[in-house]
Amino acid sequence: MAISSSVSLDIAPVLAGPQALSVVIPALNEAATLSHTLRSVQTTGPVEVIVVDGGSWDSTAAIARSHQAQVITTAPGRAGQMNAGAQAATGEILLFLHADTRLPLGFDDLVRHTLSQPQVVAGAFHLAINGPGWGLRLVEWGVRLRSQRLQMPYGDQGIFLTAERFHALGGFPDQPIMEDLELIRQLRRQGRIAITAAAVITSNRRWQALGVVYTTAFNQVMIAGYLWGVSTYRLSRWYRYWKNPLRRQR
Repeated sequence: MAISSSVSLDIAPVLAGPQALSVVIPALNEAATLSHTLRSVQTTGPVEVIVVDGGSWDSTAAIARSHQAQVITTAPGRAGQMNAGAQAATGEILLFLHADTRLPLGFDDLVRHTLSQPQVVAGAFHLAINGPGWGLRLVEWGVRLRSQRLQMPYGDQGIFLTAERFHALGGFPDQPIMEDLELIRQLRRQGRIAITAAAVITSNRRWQALGVVYTTAFNQVMIAGYLWGVSTYRLSRWYRYWKNPLRRQR
C-alpha cells in the first residue's frame, strides 16, 4: 500500500537491528495529550516513533517533533493515517497507539516477548482508564473479560504485530470506522491474540464527555450494528451525530 502524493513526511533515520519496533500514533488536534503519550514511548531500546497528523490546526506536529518523533501529514481518517505510518515505518514490529494513551514501562520488551509465544499472531495491552469512579472500573473489567475470553482487543489497547503480517493482510481496511475491529477479526482467523500482563493508561475524556453508561451503551450498539452488517459509512454518520460533544472537545 503506497503513500499517496498528498502525504508529506519528515525523514528520520532508518532503524537497524533485530526486532526493531515502530510505534505509529494517528493524531488530530492532540496537543493537550500528545506530550504525555510520547514521554511514555521513550525507551533505551530500538524504537521508532511516527506521529501521523491528520491536518491539525493546533501544535500537535510541533509537539511531536520536539519529542524527536517522525511526523507524517496526511488526510484525516484513522485507518488511512495508520496505514501511512506503517508504510513509512522501518521496524519489524508495528505498535499502533492512540494519541491519548500512555504505554507501560518496558513495553518494548513486553511486545517482543508476547509475539515470540507459539501461535501468537498479534497482541495488545490491558486497558486502564485515567480517572476515578466505580463506573470506569466496571468498564476496565469488561474490557479485560472481552480481551482475554474473546481475544478481541480494540485500538485503544495498543494493538501490535509484525510488519510482515500487517502488510500481508493489506493493512487496516479502508473504512471510516471500526477499522481496528475488522483487523482483529482477520487476525483471529490466523492464530492467537495475546494480552500482556501490563496495561496502557488511556484518557477518560470519552466517558467524561457523555457519561459512562451512555458511552458504553453507545459503543455496544455501534459494534452490534457493525457485526450485523450495517454500512460503516452509516455507522460513521451515527457516530458523528451522537458523539458531537466529544468531537468538539477533540
